[in-house]
Amino acid sequence: MAIIVTEKDLPVIVQGITGHQGSFHAVQMKAFGTNVVGGVTPGKGGTEVQGIPVFDSVKDAVNSTGARASVVFVPAPFAPDAVIEAIDAGIKLIVIITEHIPFHDMTKLKLYAKLMGARIIGPNGPGITSVGIAKLGIMPNSIFRKGSVGVVSRSGTLTYEIVNTISESGLGETTVIGIGGDQVVGTTMQEAVRMFQQDEETKAIVVVGEIGGTAEEETAEIIKREVNKPVVAFIAGRFAPPGKRMGHAGAIITGNKGTAQSKIQAFQEAGVKVANKPSEIPVLLKQLLGSS
Repeated sequence: MAIIVTEKDLPVIVQGITGHQGSFHAVQMKAFGTNVVGGVTPGKGGTEVQGIPVFDSVKDAVNSTGARASVVFVPAPFAPDAVIEAIDAGIKLIVIITEHIPFHDMTKLKLYAKLMGARIIGPNGPGITSVGIAKLGIMPNSIFRKGSVGVVSRSGTLTYEIVNTISESGLGETTVIGIGGDQVVGTTMQEAVRMFQQDEETKAIVVVGEIGGTAEEETAEIIKREVNKPVVAFIAGRFAPPGKRMGHAGAIITGNKGTAQSKIQAFQEAGVKVANKPSEIPVLLKQLLGSS
Protein backbone atom coordinates (compact mmCIF):
# COMPACT_ATOMS: atom_id res chain seq x y z
CA MET A 1 0.00 0.00 0.00
CA ALA A 2 3.06 2.26 0.06
CA ILE A 3 4.58 3.55 3.32
CA ILE A 4 3.98 6.64 5.52
CA VAL A 5 1.96 8.53 2.88
CA THR A 6 -0.90 6.10 2.26
CA GLU A 7 -4.00 8.34 1.86
CA LYS A 8 -4.74 10.05 -1.43
CA ASP A 9 -6.74 12.81 0.26
CA LEU A 10 -4.24 13.46 3.10
CA PRO A 11 -4.67 17.22 3.83
CA VAL A 12 -1.27 18.94 3.50
CA ILE A 13 -0.10 22.48 4.30
CA VAL A 14 3.07 24.24 3.16
CA GLN A 15 4.96 26.30 5.77
CA GLY A 16 6.78 29.14 4.03
CA ILE A 17 4.38 29.03 1.07
CA THR A 18 4.89 32.67 0.04
CA GLY A 19 8.64 32.22 -0.53
CA HIS A 20 9.94 31.32 -3.99
CA GLN A 21 10.60 27.63 -3.21
CA GLY A 22 7.46 27.20 -1.14
CA SER A 23 5.10 28.69 -3.73
CA PHE A 24 6.71 26.85 -6.68
CA HIS A 25 6.65 23.44 -5.01
CA ALA A 26 3.17 23.90 -3.51
CA VAL A 27 1.86 24.24 -7.07
CA GLN A 28 3.93 21.25 -8.24
CA MET A 29 2.63 19.09 -5.41
CA LYS A 30 -0.92 20.07 -6.25
CA ALA A 31 -0.30 19.20 -9.92
CA PHE A 32 0.93 15.76 -8.81
CA GLY A 33 -2.41 15.19 -7.07
CA THR A 34 -1.46 16.07 -3.50
CA ASN A 35 -4.30 17.54 -1.45
CA VAL A 36 -2.60 20.88 -0.63
CA VAL A 37 -5.23 22.63 1.51
CA GLY A 38 -3.31 25.69 2.69
CA GLY A 39 -0.07 27.45 3.46
CA VAL A 40 1.40 29.32 6.39
CA THR A 41 3.37 32.57 6.41
CA PRO A 42 3.02 34.82 9.48
CA GLY A 43 1.58 38.19 8.49
CA LYS A 44 0.27 36.93 5.14
CA GLY A 45 -2.96 35.36 6.42
CA GLY A 46 -5.97 36.00 4.20
CA THR A 47 -3.97 36.02 0.96
CA GLU A 48 -3.68 33.22 -1.60
CA VAL A 49 -0.94 31.49 -3.59
CA GLN A 50 -2.31 30.10 -6.88
CA GLY A 51 -5.69 29.57 -5.23
CA ILE A 52 -4.20 28.03 -2.06
CA PRO A 53 -5.31 29.95 1.07
CA VAL A 54 -2.55 31.36 3.30
CA PHE A 55 -2.83 31.46 7.10
CA ASP A 56 -0.87 33.33 9.79
CA SER A 57 -0.26 30.24 11.91
CA VAL A 58 -0.33 26.45 11.66
CA LYS A 59 -3.07 26.38 14.29
CA ASP A 60 -5.27 28.62 12.11
CA ALA A 61 -4.55 26.43 9.09
CA VAL A 62 -5.36 23.21 10.97
CA ASN A 63 -8.57 24.67 12.40
CA SER A 64 -9.72 25.81 8.94
CA THR A 65 -8.58 22.87 6.80
CA GLY A 66 -8.08 19.84 9.05
CA ALA A 67 -4.48 19.53 7.80
CA ARG A 68 -2.54 16.54 9.14
CA ALA A 69 0.78 16.92 7.27
CA SER A 70 3.14 19.80 6.57
CA VAL A 71 6.03 20.48 4.20
CA VAL A 72 8.50 23.01 5.63
CA PHE A 73 10.32 25.49 3.36
CA VAL A 74 11.06 27.98 6.16
CA PRO A 75 14.67 29.35 6.22
CA ALA A 76 17.03 27.53 8.62
CA PRO A 77 17.09 30.16 11.42
CA PHE A 78 13.29 29.92 11.77
CA ALA A 79 12.73 26.28 10.77
CA PRO A 80 13.01 24.69 14.25
CA ASP A 81 10.28 27.02 15.59
CA ALA A 82 8.14 26.26 12.52
CA VAL A 83 8.44 22.52 13.17
CA ILE A 84 7.57 22.91 16.87
CA GLU A 85 4.58 25.04 15.86
CA ALA A 86 3.39 22.29 13.52
CA ILE A 87 3.79 19.57 16.16
CA ASP A 88 1.97 21.69 18.76
CA ALA A 89 -0.89 22.24 16.31
CA GLY A 90 -1.36 18.47 16.02
CA ILE A 91 0.40 17.84 12.69
CA LYS A 92 1.60 14.23 12.65
CA LEU A 93 3.80 14.19 9.52
CA ILE A 94 6.35 16.95 8.92
CA VAL A 95 8.61 16.94 5.87
CA ILE A 96 11.53 19.35 6.30
CA ILE A 97 13.10 20.47 3.03
CA THR A 98 15.21 23.19 4.70
CA GLU A 99 18.97 22.63 4.92
CA HIS A 100 21.53 23.94 7.43
CA ILE A 101 19.41 23.23 10.54
CA PRO A 102 21.96 22.97 13.40
CA PHE A 103 22.70 19.49 14.74
CA HIS A 104 21.57 20.26 18.31
CA ASP A 105 18.28 21.79 17.10
CA MET A 106 17.49 18.72 15.00
CA THR A 107 18.30 16.41 17.93
CA LYS A 108 15.75 18.28 20.07
CA LEU A 109 13.14 18.32 17.29
CA LYS A 110 13.45 14.58 16.75
CA LEU A 111 12.96 13.89 20.46
CA TYR A 112 10.01 16.29 20.70
CA ALA A 113 8.33 14.76 17.64
CA LYS A 114 8.69 11.27 19.12
CA LEU A 115 7.26 12.46 22.44
CA MET A 116 4.24 13.98 20.65
CA GLY A 117 3.65 11.03 18.30
CA ALA A 118 4.70 12.91 15.15
CA ARG A 119 7.02 11.78 12.35
CA ILE A 120 9.66 13.99 10.74
CA ILE A 121 11.18 13.30 7.32
CA GLY A 122 14.38 15.23 6.59
CA PRO A 123 15.80 17.80 7.00
CA ASN A 124 17.88 18.59 3.93
CA GLY A 125 16.14 16.08 1.69
CA PRO A 126 13.70 15.94 -1.21
CA GLY A 127 10.77 14.59 0.81
CA ILE A 128 8.54 11.59 0.13
CA THR A 129 6.40 10.47 -2.80
CA SER A 130 3.92 7.59 -2.76
CA VAL A 131 3.19 7.02 -6.43
CA GLY A 132 -0.47 7.43 -7.36
CA ILE A 133 -1.21 8.80 -3.89
CA ALA A 134 0.64 12.03 -3.01
CA LYS A 135 3.96 13.86 -3.10
CA LEU A 136 5.26 15.87 -0.14
CA GLY A 137 8.46 17.61 -1.19
CA ILE A 138 10.43 18.63 -4.24
CA MET A 139 10.94 15.52 -6.37
CA PRO A 140 10.13 16.10 -10.07
CA ASN A 141 6.60 15.00 -10.97
CA SER A 142 7.63 13.33 -14.22
CA ILE A 143 10.02 10.61 -12.97
CA PHE A 144 7.57 8.22 -11.32
CA ARG A 145 5.75 5.12 -12.49
CA LYS A 146 3.42 3.04 -10.32
CA GLY A 147 5.08 -0.24 -9.44
CA SER A 148 6.41 -2.46 -6.65
CA VAL A 149 9.88 -1.08 -5.81
CA GLY A 150 10.41 0.88 -2.60
CA VAL A 151 13.28 3.39 -2.70
CA VAL A 152 15.06 4.95 0.28
CA SER A 153 17.85 7.42 -0.34
CA ARG A 154 20.29 9.66 1.52
CA SER A 155 21.01 11.57 -1.67
CA GLY A 156 18.90 14.29 -3.28
CA THR A 157 19.31 14.67 -7.03
CA LEU A 158 20.81 11.20 -7.45
CA THR A 159 17.49 9.85 -6.20
CA TYR A 160 15.76 11.42 -9.20
CA GLU A 161 18.14 9.78 -11.67
CA ILE A 162 17.71 6.37 -10.05
CA VAL A 163 13.91 6.60 -9.84
CA ASN A 164 13.75 7.72 -13.46
CA THR A 165 15.93 4.74 -14.47
CA ILE A 166 13.65 2.33 -12.57
CA SER A 167 10.54 3.87 -14.19
CA GLU A 168 11.98 3.82 -17.72
CA SER A 169 12.92 0.15 -17.34
CA GLY A 170 9.21 -0.71 -17.00
CA LEU A 171 9.44 -1.30 -13.27
CA GLY A 172 7.94 1.33 -10.99
CA GLU A 173 7.79 2.50 -7.41
CA THR A 174 5.50 2.22 -4.38
CA THR A 175 7.09 4.94 -2.22
CA VAL A 176 10.29 6.95 -2.68
CA ILE A 177 11.65 8.50 0.51
CA GLY A 178 14.59 10.89 0.68
CA ILE A 179 15.67 10.74 4.31
CA GLY A 180 18.02 13.74 4.04
CA GLY A 181 21.76 14.10 4.14
CA ASP A 182 22.34 15.39 7.68
CA GLN A 183 23.78 13.53 10.67
CA VAL A 184 20.44 13.63 12.50
CA VAL A 185 17.36 12.84 10.43
CA GLY A 186 13.78 12.37 11.53
CA THR A 187 13.21 9.06 9.76
CA THR A 188 16.23 6.80 9.33
CA MET A 189 17.25 4.51 6.49
CA GLN A 190 16.80 1.57 8.87
CA GLU A 191 13.21 2.57 9.69
CA ALA A 192 12.34 2.98 6.00
CA VAL A 193 13.72 -0.46 5.11
CA ARG A 194 11.72 -2.04 7.95
CA MET A 195 8.54 -0.34 6.69
CA PHE A 196 9.16 -1.51 3.11
CA GLN A 197 9.66 -5.06 4.42
CA GLN A 198 6.23 -4.88 6.10
CA ASP A 199 4.47 -3.27 3.11
CA GLU A 200 2.64 -5.91 1.06
CA GLU A 201 2.73 -3.85 -2.14
CA THR A 202 6.52 -3.43 -2.07
CA LYS A 203 8.21 -6.47 -3.66
CA ALA A 204 11.80 -5.17 -3.78
CA ILE A 205 13.81 -2.42 -2.05
CA VAL A 206 16.46 -0.03 -3.40
CA VAL A 207 18.81 1.62 -0.90
CA VAL A 208 20.80 4.64 -2.11
CA GLY A 209 23.63 5.45 0.27
CA GLU A 210 26.62 7.77 0.37
CA ILE A 211 30.05 7.78 1.93
CA GLY A 212 30.18 9.02 5.51
CA GLY A 213 28.25 8.04 8.61
CA THR A 214 27.20 4.50 9.48
CA ALA A 215 23.56 4.39 8.35
CA GLU A 216 24.30 1.93 5.53
CA GLU A 217 26.27 -0.46 7.75
CA GLU A 218 23.46 -0.41 10.32
CA THR A 219 20.86 -0.91 7.59
CA ALA A 220 22.80 -3.90 6.26
CA GLU A 221 22.55 -5.49 9.73
CA ILE A 222 18.77 -5.05 9.72
CA ILE A 223 18.50 -6.49 6.20
CA LYS A 224 20.53 -9.51 7.28
CA ARG A 225 18.28 -10.17 10.28
CA GLU A 226 14.80 -8.98 9.26
CA VAL A 227 14.38 -8.58 5.49
CA ASN A 228 13.47 -11.37 3.08
CA LYS A 229 12.65 -9.18 0.06
CA PRO A 230 15.22 -8.58 -2.71
CA VAL A 231 17.41 -5.52 -1.99
CA VAL A 232 19.65 -3.60 -4.39
CA ALA A 233 22.04 -0.92 -3.08
CA PHE A 234 24.06 1.86 -4.65
CA ILE A 235 26.73 3.89 -2.84
CA ALA A 236 27.44 7.42 -4.07
CA GLY A 237 30.96 8.76 -3.66
CA ARG A 238 32.72 5.41 -4.01
CA PHE A 239 35.43 7.01 -6.14
CA ALA A 240 35.97 9.96 -3.81
CA PRO A 241 39.60 10.34 -2.68
CA PRO A 242 40.37 9.24 0.91
CA GLY A 243 39.36 11.86 3.48
CA LYS A 244 36.87 13.46 1.08
CA ARG A 245 33.55 14.65 2.51
CA MET A 246 30.44 14.77 0.40
CA GLY A 247 28.35 17.96 0.46
CA HIS A 248 26.24 16.76 3.37
CA ALA A 249 26.79 17.14 7.08
CA GLY A 250 26.16 13.38 7.36
CA ALA A 251 29.06 12.53 5.09
CA ILE A 252 31.76 12.28 7.73
CA ILE A 253 34.09 9.28 7.61
CA THR A 254 35.34 8.00 10.97
CA GLY A 255 37.91 5.20 11.16
CA ASN A 256 37.06 2.34 8.81
CA LYS A 257 33.33 2.99 9.05
CA GLY A 258 31.81 5.37 6.55
CA THR A 259 34.00 4.52 3.57
CA ALA A 260 32.40 3.31 0.35
CA GLN A 261 34.21 -0.02 0.74
CA SER A 262 32.91 -0.49 4.30
CA LYS A 263 29.34 0.06 3.12
CA ILE A 264 29.62 -2.13 0.02
CA GLN A 265 31.12 -4.94 2.08
CA ALA A 266 28.39 -4.67 4.74
CA PHE A 267 25.67 -4.88 2.09
CA GLN A 268 27.31 -7.78 0.28
CA GLU A 269 27.66 -9.69 3.55
CA ALA A 270 23.91 -9.14 4.09
CA GLY A 271 23.14 -10.69 0.68
CA VAL A 272 22.39 -7.35 -0.99
CA LYS A 273 23.28 -6.85 -4.65
CA VAL A 274 25.38 -3.66 -5.00
CA ALA A 275 25.16 -1.79 -8.31
CA ASN A 276 28.33 -0.18 -9.69
CA LYS A 277 26.33 2.56 -11.44
CA PRO A 278 22.68 3.72 -11.37
CA SER A 279 21.85 2.10 -14.73
CA GLU A 280 22.61 -1.33 -13.25
CA ILE A 281 19.88 -1.01 -10.61
CA PRO A 282 16.87 -2.02 -12.78
CA VAL A 283 18.90 -4.85 -14.34
CA LEU A 284 19.65 -6.30 -10.90
CA LEU A 285 16.05 -5.74 -9.77
CA LYS A 286 14.70 -7.66 -12.75
CA GLN A 287 17.11 -10.53 -12.10
CA LEU A 288 16.03 -10.70 -8.46
CA LEU A 289 12.32 -10.36 -9.26
CA GLY A 290 12.53 -12.87 -12.11
CA SER A 291 11.12 -10.45 -14.69
CA SER A 292 12.63 -9.50 -18.03
